[in-house]
Amino acid sequence: MKLRHLFGATALVMSPLAATTVFAADLPACENCSDSMTIMSWGGAYQASQIAAYSDPYAALTGITVVYDESSNESIAKMRAGAEAGNSAYDLIDAEGPDSQRACDEGLAIEIDADASLAAGDDGSTPTEDFGPSLINECFIPQIVFSTTFGYRNDVAEWNGATPDSLCAIFDTETFPGKRALEKRPKKNLEWALICDGVAKEDLYTVLSSDGGVERALAKLDTIKGDVVWWSAGAETPQLLADAEVVIGSTYNGRLFSVIEEQKQPVSMLWDWQVFDFDGWVVPAGLDEKRLNRTMHFLKFATDTQRLADQAAYISYGPARASSQPLVGDHATLGIDMGQHMPTNPANQTNYLVNNIEWWADNNDEVDIKFQNWLAQ
Repeated sequence: MKLRHLFGATALVMSPLAATTVFAADLPACENCSDSMTIMSWGGAYQASQIAAYSDPYAALTGITVVYDESSNESIAKMRAGAEAGNSAYDLIDAEGPDSQRACDEGLAIEIDADASLAAGDDGSTPTEDFGPSLINECFIPQIVFSTTFGYRNDVAEWNGATPDSLCAIFDTETFPGKRALEKRPKKNLEWALICDGVAKEDLYTVLSSDGGVERALAKLDTIKGDVVWWSAGAETPQLLADAEVVIGSTYNGRLFSVIEEQKQPVSMLWDWQVFDFDGWVVPAGLDEKRLNRTMHFLKFATDTQRLADQAAYISYGPARASSQPLVGDHATLGIDMGQHMPTNPANQTNYLVNNIEWWADNNDEVDIKFQNWLAQ
């Protein structure tokens, strides 16, 4: 259980947010560096938290231009295209754990010596000690622990006062009629489908690896296929919920925090069987010296103890560094305690899954073909 040390620690967070002012004199100069960066991320509230916590401060300190692209759900395909062209359009890519593993395995991302390249923890720990098991492979610099879970509208008249309190409400269109939003990728959907088809948590990947296992999950999803709106970007489900185009849908917990607490939409959280994952940075292979120098300079700044704690003040994701967790407190503008909104809060962890990074890194391409063919039928 690789995430345990962070789960326990993040659940105990919450002292007032420390002041985070950084002065140019505190940041070493970047020698022989490009004067701009293009970063691939996920858009929406998550990208906004990255910009507020470290991209804007870094640009203000250095005078460089930082441009974001919102296509991380296509990161592997775009990294492959960049490698074939011999010129990556991106200097830095935000990726989930399995995609970082695939990028590393295929030589699309460079290996990074964390202790040589990143800032030490504010508590004196080395990066290796501070990030601990969240350094899931040699190419991945983690930022956050997040979960994918469900939000639902709490004003649906057709539900006659019923409230979803189980993941399997997704498949109960009689009690909870209306459109559902699910990601247009097999990961997580297959696990959820099997759980609601009676498979025990500890047997999920054994079943998925067996003959007919993926097809069993797709057959369960088939029962609601006509009721599903498929999304590709994490910001879509919050907007669909806010517009009442769907009544329940999956997305990242921080996106749901935004639509519930910041936008005050009539939406509630369903934490049952949330799926934990890491998100972090990979550096594409083949950058020239100036671009690589700039990227590594930015990475050292953006992943230090304070910057990761700052990000948690804008969105309800747990920082990946242990030393950042005691610095997390209230939301930067709403002033509310972020603890209750963290996926790692014990009250939100009655049932949960941890994304099996190795299984998805090994099987994603084959399973995705089956999934996309099923979608097209």
